[in-house]
Amino acid sequence: VQLQASGGGLVQTGGSLRLSCAASGITLENYAIGWFRQAPGKEREPVSCIPRSDGSPPYYADPVKGRFTISRDDAKNTVYLQMNSLKPEDTAVYYCNARTLWGQGTLVTVSS
Repeated sequence: VQLQASGGGLVQTGGSLRLSCAASGITLENYAIGWFRQAPGKEREPVSCIPRSDGSPPYYADPVKGRFTISRDDAKNTVYLQMNSLKPEDTAVYYCNARTLWGQGTLVTVSS
């Protein structure tokens, strides 16, 4: 049972990236899935969360509202985080989470 986060990389300010959280051993549609991030020297913080496929709206932390979009493709057992208008302060390792299960993290670096 694992979550695999991918899609990170180096991008310039204003650029975009799409992170993916692929699951094996669990069915993501049964879980609310969260994205968290941890910047160097800082604590891990929530970024976004998508509920189970029940029509409830997703959650976005204030710093990413209007720039990030979370979505899920239950057929692919994958959750995505589309990140637009990236800023240097978005630089962090991004993790996906399902209850107590964490992915390994993917590094996003935004250059100024």
